[in-house]
Amino acid sequence: MVGFIGLGIMGRPMAKNLVNGGVDLMVNDVDENAVRELTDCGAKAGSYRDIGEACDIVITILPNGSIVQSVLFGEGGVAEGLSAGKTVCDMSSVTPDESRFCYAKLKEIGVGFIDAPVSGGEPGAIAGTLAIMCGGDEADFLKMQPYFDILGSSSVLIGPSGDGSVTKLANQIIVNLNIIAVSEALVLAEKAGTDPMKVYKAIRGGLAGSAVLDAKAPMICRRDFKPGGKISINHKDIKNVLATAHSIDVPVPFTAQLFEVQQTLKASGHMDDDHCGYVQYFEQLAGVEVRSDETV
Repeated sequence: MVGFIGLGIMGRPMAKNLVNGGVDLMVNDVDENAVRELTDCGAKAGSYRDIGEACDIVITILPNGSIVQSVLFGEGGVAEGLSAGKTVCDMSSVTPDESRFCYAKLKEIGVGFIDAPVSGGEPGAIAGTLAIMCGGDEADFLKMQPYFDILGSSSVLIGPSGDGSVTKLANQIIVNLNIIAVSEALVLAEKAGTDPMKVYKAIRGGLAGSAVLDAKAPMICRRDFKPGGKISINHKDIKNVLATAHSIDVPVPFTAQLFEVQQTLKASGHMDDDHCGYVQYFEQLAGVEVRSDETV
């Protein structure tokens, strides 16, 4: 049996894909409705300790590293039910040091640990096409491979514990700064009186084309800020980037500026928007709203 803890925007469709893939799943989440939705699909429900006792594989995908550690090692936590030979896989976006802490603590009781954050957002979670970035021991990675094949289109063991989380931080720099660039460019087009959707269509086949451009430019142009990846989650990730970079003396000036954009949007109440909502920062500066009736 496999345990799955965390049924949010990403976790819920991931858990459903596992059930649909024939996995015997036991789930837990603070949201009882989310748990009920999964049990209606055929999963079982259990406490953290129940999951530790009943499951050989335990997957977590939670908002931050502190919550991960509480779920695993707090009173009544997963670790109380674990025994040697089992494997925990954390797919949350956390710092490398937080992943290494979990690895070392579980190693003491003979339990494997893989940090395996993902990229692809809610659409990738629904479609089962996530990119999965892994750190840990090869034996534990191979145990997880059948489940990664259900959840994603690619999974790579990058190196030892923490390397998956390092890779996720690098991913978040690239993704978020791409969205910032798309936002700034479309505000320029709007202010200049040029249809932003037509600009997108004209440039998407050239060097400016990217998965980020294709995903976010149409959302921006129709002002669809319903979250697939909330600004609040990305704000946490970028804070983790800055903390990690500063701890190893790596300057990240553009990422630092991105964090200030996020802080501004936090102050104006936009943290629950999708991260394509970064455009609202540039709209405020330019005094325009990006909008187009043109369809994709």
